[in-house]
Amino acid sequence: MSARLRCGLSASALVTLAVVATLELVVLLLLVGLAGTGYDYETAWSATAAPDGAVAPVGLRDPRALRLEKALLRLRPRGTYIVVDQTHNRLRLLRGREVLVDAPCSAGSGMVLRDGQEGRSWVFDTPRGRFQVLARLRDPVWRKPDWAFVEEGEPVPKDPDDRFEYGALGEYALYFGDGYMIHGTLYERLLGRSVTHGCIRLGREALRKVYEQSPLGTSILIF
Repeated sequence: MSARLRCGLSASALVTLAVVATLELVVLLLLVGLAGTGYDYETAWSATAAPDGAVAPVGLRDPRALRLEKALLRLRPRGTYIVVDQTHNRLRLLRGREVLVDAPCSAGSGMVLRDGQEGRSWVFDTPRGRFQVLARLRDPVWRKPDWAFVEEGEPVPKDPDDRFEYGALGEYALYFGDGYMIHGTLYERLLGRSVTHGCIRLGREALRKVYEQSPLGTSILIF
C-alpha cells in the first residue's frame, strides 16, 4: 500500500511537520509564560470569538499576538538543525521545514545503575532542551567512565590507558556538552529503542549525512 496520503504528503513528512509545530508551540507557550499575554479579559476578544459569541473577523489580529509570533520566528534555528524525538526514537536533520535526514536513533534508557561497593549510582537519561554542536570528531575514541566497568562487573582500572576503547562510537561523533554525543553504534539492530547510557546513537549512513551537514554551532533540539 502506498505510504502517501491524499494530501500528497508522506506519513513521515506529516510526522516531521507535527514535530516542528509542537516545538514552535512549546516555545510560544514559554514566551507567553514569561511575558504574559497582556490581554484584558474583561474587554478583549478571544482568538476565536467576539464577546457576544460571534466569530471574530479573519483579518482582525491583536498586535500583541503578532509580536509573539515574530518572537517565535526569531527563536527558530537558522540554517540546518537537528531534532531528536526521544519518545519515538527518531532523529531528523532539517533546514527550515525541509527534511534532510529522517532516521531511527536510540536515546537514553532511563535505567539506574548502582555501585554496591562504593555507594554510587548513575541514571542513564538523555537531557532534554536546546543544545548545539560544540565539537565534531572523526574516528572518536571512547574513554570509558567508571560506570562502564561497574556495569560489566569489572574493577575500575587505575591505569588511564586501560579506559580507551576504539571503534565503539562509529566513524563520527557530534559532541554537545557534559559528555553527551550523537555518534555511531556497533549494534544498529537496536536503533529505534531506548537503550543508551544518555548519548544519541545513529546508524552509519544517517550519521555520515548528519555529520557532513552539521557544522559547529548547529542547533540540537531534544524533547
